[in-house]
Amino acid sequence: MAVSFVALIPARMASSRLPGKPLADLGGIPMVVRVAHRAQASGARRVVIATDSPAVAQAGAAHGIETVMTDAAHVSGTDRLAQAAALLGLADEEIVVNVQGDEPLIDPAVIAAVADALDASPDCSMATAAHPILERADYLNPNVVKVVTDARGRALYFSRAPIPFERDAGAPSAPLSAPLRAVPVLRHVGLYAYRVRFLRGYPGLAPSPLETIESLEQLRALWHGQAISVLRLAHAPAAGVDTPEDLALVRALIAAGPV
Repeated sequence: MAVSFVALIPARMASSRLPGKPLADLGGIPMVVRVAHRAQASGARRVVIATDSPAVAQAGAAHGIETVMTDAAHVSGTDRLAQAAALLGLADEEIVVNVQGDEPLIDPAVIAAVADALDASPDCSMATAAHPILERADYLNPNVVKVVTDARGRALYFSRAPIPFERDAGAPSAPLSAPLRAVPVLRHVGLYAYRVRFLRGYPGLAPSPLETIESLEQLRALWHGQAISVLRLAHAPAAGVDTPEDLALVRALIAAGPV
Protein backbone atom coordinates (compact mmCIF):
# COMPACT_ATOMS: atom_id res chain seq x y z
CA MET A 1 0.00 0.00 0.00
CA ALA A 2 1.27 3.46 -0.89
CA VAL A 3 2.51 5.61 1.96
CA SER A 4 0.20 8.47 2.92
CA PHE A 5 1.98 11.81 2.96
CA VAL A 6 1.41 15.54 2.54
CA ALA A 7 3.51 17.60 0.12
CA LEU A 8 4.25 21.12 1.35
CA ILE A 9 5.78 23.63 -1.05
CA PRO A 10 7.50 26.59 0.65
CA ALA A 11 7.49 29.61 -1.67
CA ARG A 12 9.01 33.02 -0.94
CA MET A 13 9.08 35.95 -3.33
CA ALA A 14 12.31 37.42 -1.90
CA SER A 15 14.88 35.60 -4.02
CA SER A 16 18.10 37.60 -4.29
CA ARG A 17 19.17 36.06 -7.62
CA LEU A 18 15.75 35.78 -9.24
CA PRO A 19 13.13 38.12 -7.72
CA GLY A 20 9.55 36.89 -7.99
CA LYS A 21 10.76 33.37 -8.81
CA PRO A 22 7.65 31.43 -7.64
CA LEU A 23 5.49 33.30 -10.16
CA ALA A 24 7.92 33.05 -13.08
CA ASP A 25 5.96 32.08 -16.18
CA LEU A 26 6.63 28.58 -17.50
CA GLY A 27 4.51 27.91 -20.54
CA GLY A 28 1.64 30.00 -19.20
CA ILE A 29 1.73 28.49 -15.70
CA PRO A 30 3.49 29.99 -12.65
CA MET A 31 6.50 27.99 -11.55
CA VAL A 32 5.12 27.19 -8.09
CA VAL A 33 1.93 25.83 -9.67
CA ARG A 34 3.97 23.56 -11.95
CA VAL A 35 5.75 22.27 -8.85
CA ALA A 36 2.37 21.63 -7.22
CA HIS A 37 1.25 19.65 -10.26
CA ARG A 38 4.38 17.46 -9.97
CA ALA A 39 3.63 16.93 -6.30
CA GLN A 40 0.04 15.94 -7.10
CA ALA A 41 1.36 13.37 -9.57
CA SER A 42 3.46 11.82 -6.77
CA GLY A 43 0.38 10.45 -5.04
CA ALA A 44 0.48 12.87 -2.11
CA ARG A 45 -2.86 12.86 -0.32
CA ARG A 46 -2.66 16.65 0.00
CA VAL A 47 -0.56 19.31 -1.72
CA VAL A 48 -0.26 22.74 -0.10
CA ILE A 49 1.76 25.85 -0.98
CA ALA A 50 3.15 27.55 2.15
CA THR A 51 3.92 31.19 1.41
CA ASP A 52 4.27 34.65 2.90
CA SER A 53 3.13 36.28 -0.35
CA PRO A 54 -0.52 37.13 -1.12
CA ALA A 55 0.38 37.07 -4.83
CA VAL A 56 1.63 33.48 -4.58
CA ALA A 57 -1.47 32.49 -2.60
CA GLN A 58 -3.68 34.07 -5.27
CA ALA A 59 -1.83 32.23 -8.04
CA GLY A 60 -2.26 28.93 -6.23
CA ALA A 61 -5.96 29.53 -5.63
CA ALA A 62 -6.48 30.51 -9.28
CA HIS A 63 -5.18 27.07 -10.30
CA GLY A 64 -7.04 25.15 -7.61
CA ILE A 65 -4.00 24.57 -5.38
CA GLU A 66 -4.50 24.78 -1.62
CA THR A 67 -2.38 27.47 0.04
CA VAL A 68 -1.60 28.53 3.60
CA MET A 69 -0.20 31.91 4.63
CA THR A 70 2.88 31.76 6.87
CA ASP A 71 4.95 34.44 8.59
CA ALA A 72 7.43 36.45 6.55
CA ALA A 73 10.08 36.39 9.29
CA HIS A 74 10.99 32.70 9.13
CA VAL A 75 14.75 32.21 8.92
CA SER A 76 14.51 28.79 7.26
CA GLY A 77 12.23 26.74 5.07
CA THR A 78 11.88 24.15 7.85
CA ASP A 79 10.54 26.81 10.23
CA ARG A 80 8.00 27.76 7.56
CA LEU A 81 6.95 24.13 7.17
CA ALA A 82 6.58 23.73 10.93
CA GLN A 83 4.15 26.64 11.02
CA ALA A 84 2.29 25.32 7.98
CA ALA A 85 1.92 21.87 9.55
CA ALA A 86 0.48 23.48 12.68
CA LEU A 87 -1.93 25.68 10.72
CA LEU A 88 -3.11 22.67 8.73
CA GLY A 89 -3.64 20.63 11.89
CA LEU A 90 -1.48 17.73 10.72
CA ALA A 91 -1.15 14.85 13.16
CA ASP A 92 2.20 14.03 14.78
CA GLU A 93 2.54 10.68 13.01
CA GLU A 94 1.98 12.09 9.52
CA ILE A 95 4.78 12.42 6.96
CA VAL A 96 5.40 15.73 5.21
CA VAL A 97 7.59 16.07 2.12
CA ASN A 98 9.20 19.44 1.53
CA VAL A 99 9.10 20.05 -2.24
CA GLN A 100 11.00 23.22 -3.07
CA GLY A 101 9.01 25.78 -5.06
CA ASP A 102 11.81 26.17 -7.63
CA GLU A 103 11.85 22.51 -8.78
CA PRO A 104 9.36 22.53 -11.68
CA LEU A 105 10.91 19.44 -13.30
CA ILE A 106 11.12 17.27 -10.18
CA ASP A 107 10.27 13.62 -10.75
CA PRO A 108 7.04 12.77 -8.89
CA ALA A 109 8.38 9.26 -8.25
CA VAL A 110 11.32 10.71 -6.29
CA ILE A 111 8.94 12.69 -4.06
CA ALA A 112 7.05 9.49 -3.24
CA ALA A 113 10.27 7.52 -2.76
CA VAL A 114 11.57 9.92 -0.09
CA ALA A 115 8.27 9.57 1.78
CA ASP A 116 8.60 5.78 1.49
CA ALA A 117 12.17 5.94 2.81
CA LEU A 118 11.03 7.74 5.95
CA ASP A 119 8.06 5.43 6.45
CA ALA A 120 10.43 2.45 6.25
CA SER A 121 12.78 3.99 8.86
CA PRO A 122 10.87 4.32 12.15
CA ASP A 123 14.06 5.36 13.96
CA CYS A 124 14.46 8.42 11.70
CA SER A 125 12.90 11.87 12.03
CA MET A 126 13.81 12.85 8.47
CA ALA A 127 14.63 11.36 5.09
CA THR A 128 16.43 12.92 2.15
CA ALA A 129 18.11 11.83 -1.09
CA ALA A 130 21.54 11.67 -2.71
CA HIS A 131 23.18 10.39 -5.87
CA PRO A 132 26.74 9.35 -6.77
CA ILE A 133 29.29 11.97 -7.70
CA LEU A 134 31.21 10.93 -10.81
CA GLU A 135 33.55 13.87 -11.41
CA ARG A 136 36.40 15.01 -9.18
CA ALA A 137 35.52 18.64 -9.93
CA ASP A 138 32.12 18.10 -8.26
CA TYR A 139 33.79 16.27 -5.36
CA LEU A 140 36.01 19.32 -4.75
CA ASN A 141 33.32 21.96 -5.39
CA PRO A 142 32.08 23.61 -2.14
CA ASN A 143 28.76 24.40 -3.83
CA VAL A 144 28.16 20.65 -4.20
CA VAL A 145 26.98 19.35 -0.82
CA LYS A 146 28.25 15.88 0.04
CA VAL A 147 26.80 13.34 2.49
CA VAL A 148 28.40 10.30 4.09
CA THR A 149 26.15 7.51 5.39
CA ASP A 150 26.51 4.48 7.62
CA ALA A 151 25.89 0.88 6.57
CA ARG A 152 22.11 1.30 6.96
CA GLY A 153 21.95 4.46 4.86
CA ARG A 154 21.65 6.88 7.78
CA ALA A 155 23.47 10.21 7.40
CA LEU A 156 26.70 10.54 9.33
CA TYR A 157 27.54 14.05 8.12
CA PHE A 158 26.81 16.59 5.40
CA SER A 159 29.54 18.94 4.20
CA ARG A 160 30.67 21.28 1.46
CA ALA A 161 34.12 19.77 1.86
CA PRO A 162 35.18 16.67 -0.12
CA ILE A 163 34.00 13.82 2.13
CA PRO A 164 34.99 11.13 2.62
CA PHE A 165 38.42 12.70 2.21
CA GLU A 166 40.91 10.56 0.31
CA ARG A 167 44.29 10.87 2.01
CA ASP A 168 46.20 9.67 -1.04
CA ALA A 169 44.15 11.63 -3.55
CA GLY A 170 45.57 12.33 -6.98
CA ALA A 171 45.74 15.66 -8.74
CA PRO A 172 42.60 17.83 -8.68
CA SER A 173 42.11 17.09 -12.38
CA ALA A 174 42.40 13.29 -11.98
CA PRO A 175 39.32 11.05 -12.17
CA LEU A 176 37.82 9.78 -8.93
CA SER A 177 39.85 6.82 -7.69
CA ALA A 178 38.48 3.29 -7.56
CA PRO A 179 38.08 3.42 -3.73
CA LEU A 180 36.04 6.62 -3.96
CA ARG A 181 33.89 5.21 -6.74
CA ALA A 182 33.33 2.10 -4.65
CA VAL A 183 32.07 3.97 -1.56
CA PRO A 184 30.54 5.91 -3.51
CA VAL A 185 30.82 9.66 -2.93
CA LEU A 186 27.29 11.05 -2.67
CA ARG A 187 25.89 14.43 -3.64
CA HIS A 188 23.05 15.56 -1.42
CA VAL A 189 19.72 16.39 -3.07
CA GLY A 190 17.69 19.03 -1.20
CA LEU A 191 14.45 17.07 -0.92
CA TYR A 192 13.26 16.21 2.59
CA ALA A 193 10.56 14.16 4.27
CA TYR A 194 9.76 14.85 7.93
CA ARG A 195 7.64 13.33 10.64
CA VAL A 196 5.29 16.06 11.82
CA ARG A 197 6.27 15.35 15.43
CA PHE A 198 9.83 16.39 14.57
CA LEU A 199 8.67 19.45 12.63
CA ARG A 200 6.68 20.68 15.64
CA GLY A 201 9.79 20.63 17.79
CA TYR A 202 12.22 21.96 15.20
CA PRO A 203 11.73 25.72 15.86
CA GLY A 204 12.75 25.12 19.49
CA LEU A 205 16.06 23.44 18.60
CA ALA A 206 19.10 25.65 19.08
CA PRO A 207 21.08 26.22 15.88
CA SER A 208 24.17 24.02 15.60
CA PRO A 209 27.60 25.62 15.29
CA LEU A 210 28.25 23.12 12.49
CA GLU A 211 25.14 24.38 10.71
CA THR A 212 26.48 27.92 10.96
CA ILE A 213 29.97 27.00 9.72
CA GLU A 214 28.79 24.90 6.78
CA SER A 215 25.60 26.89 6.09
CA LEU A 216 23.69 23.59 5.98
CA GLU A 217 20.43 23.55 7.90
CA GLN A 218 20.13 19.75 8.05
CA LEU A 219 23.14 19.61 10.39
CA ARG A 220 20.89 20.96 13.16
CA ALA A 221 18.98 17.68 13.20
CA LEU A 222 22.16 15.60 13.40
CA TRP A 223 23.60 17.87 16.09
CA HIS A 224 20.55 17.20 18.28
CA GLY A 225 20.76 13.44 17.80
CA GLN A 226 18.05 12.98 15.17
CA ALA A 227 18.56 10.27 12.53
CA ILE A 228 18.22 11.05 8.82
CA SER A 229 17.59 8.29 6.27
CA VAL A 230 19.31 8.89 2.92
CA LEU A 231 17.64 7.50 -0.20
CA ARG A 232 20.28 6.68 -2.81
CA LEU A 233 19.23 7.65 -6.34
CA ALA A 234 20.89 6.18 -9.40
CA HIS A 235 21.17 9.51 -11.21
CA ALA A 236 21.03 13.23 -10.56
CA PRO A 237 17.49 14.66 -10.63
CA ALA A 238 16.51 17.52 -12.91
CA ALA A 239 18.07 20.82 -11.90
CA GLY A 240 16.08 23.48 -10.08
CA VAL A 241 15.81 27.17 -10.95
CA ASP A 242 18.19 29.50 -9.12
CA THR A 243 19.28 31.97 -11.81
CA PRO A 244 17.92 33.67 -14.93
CA GLU A 245 19.99 31.19 -16.97
CA ASP A 246 18.29 28.25 -15.20
CA LEU A 247 14.91 29.81 -15.91
CA ALA A 248 15.70 30.20 -19.61
CA LEU A 249 16.79 26.55 -19.80
CA VAL A 250 13.62 25.25 -18.15
CA ARG A 251 11.47 27.44 -20.42
CA ALA A 252 13.24 25.98 -23.44
CA LEU A 253 12.71 22.41 -22.19
CA ILE A 254 9.01 23.03 -21.59
CA ALA A 255 8.60 24.68 -25.00
CA ALA A 256 10.28 21.69 -26.66
CA GLY A 257 7.67 19.22 -25.41
CA PRO A 258 6.29 17.37 -22.41
CA VAL A 259 8.72 17.13 -19.48
